[in-house]
Amino acid sequence: MEYRYIGRSGLRVSPICMGTMTFGSFCDRKTSFSILDRAYECGINFFDTAELYPVPPRASWAGETEKIVGEWLATKPRDSIVLATKVAGAASGWFVPPIRHGMTAIDRFHIERAVEGSLKRLKTDYIDLYQMHWPDTVVPIEESLEAFDRLVESGKVRYIGTSNDTAYGLTKANETSRYLGYARFESIQNNFSLLNRRFLDELAAVCRTEKISLLPYAPLAGGVLSGKYNGEFYPPDARYTKYLGDSNPRIRAHGKKYLNEKTLKATALYLQIAQAAGLSVTTMAIAWSLRHDFVASSIIGATSVEQLDETLAALDVTLDEQILEACDRVHETIPYPMG
Repeated sequence: MEYRYIGRSGLRVSPICMGTMTFGSFCDRKTSFSILDRAYECGINFFDTAELYPVPPRASWAGETEKIVGEWLATKPRDSIVLATKVAGAASGWFVPPIRHGMTAIDRFHIERAVEGSLKRLKTDYIDLYQMHWPDTVVPIEESLEAFDRLVESGKVRYIGTSNDTAYGLTKANETSRYLGYARFESIQNNFSLLNRRFLDELAAVCRTEKISLLPYAPLAGGVLSGKYNGEFYPPDARYTKYLGDSNPRIRAHGKKYLNEKTLKATALYLQIAQAAGLSVTTMAIAWSLRHDFVASSIIGATSVEQLDETLAALDVTLDEQILEACDRVHETIPYPMG
């Protein structure tokens, strides 16, 4: 396994990170343990969760994923695992986080409450990478960073990161850290895939210049790039099939962002490219994500052990220029299909 550093930190992680946001909703405890064990046995040392998980976000579920991960973590040598989790920010635009009665914020109080809860559920005394789940547009970044810095100084957190942020937000935060002498964001966790290349517009330049690592989530666009959805059939148990049928209009709208005419048309073209290259489209999509120099580790998900095979196969695949050029032509034909 070729391990990569996250930013300028001492964290060395596998190029693939095991995401856990379906554990406790789409996956029961037994299945979750099986997926975690398989990933670990294959050399994956990086695992990502959040106080909000599992998805879709519900107050009755919040925290269940961390509990499952914590129980599993207790069966492994703690130092062999790089563990990441997140503090829920304020309203993200498509839902209000059902944490602390929907009154979340990235302020001193909520950061301290959140980390204590995560440590308890995860059954550990430290978190390797603690991330801001969404930027807070009200609380000054100085207050947020001061609270994160105290966690680093206390030893409860080793390094910090952000997610779902903009080029301005990331630059502003890290210039603030530099000026005030606080721990800086070593990573950013944003949506990045063949179907969503917006990170390449500006954020990639920030990451390259400042040596900050992207941890792409949804490199398979929530499973859309696996090819399991098409115009005539949506798997009934699949996440976005359920999102489209959810009673919450915001969750339905989120589902349509991933699952729409343009994303399905683009996926069909990517499927043709992968087949011509003798690859599964899943393997090709993950390999495309891993090829970028600013990516430390791509976060994958699974609802069964079998789904890991095609994903992990990307570790041994290097896409040639012909494949990359074909993928770029799809993007030129159908730019930004996720909006």
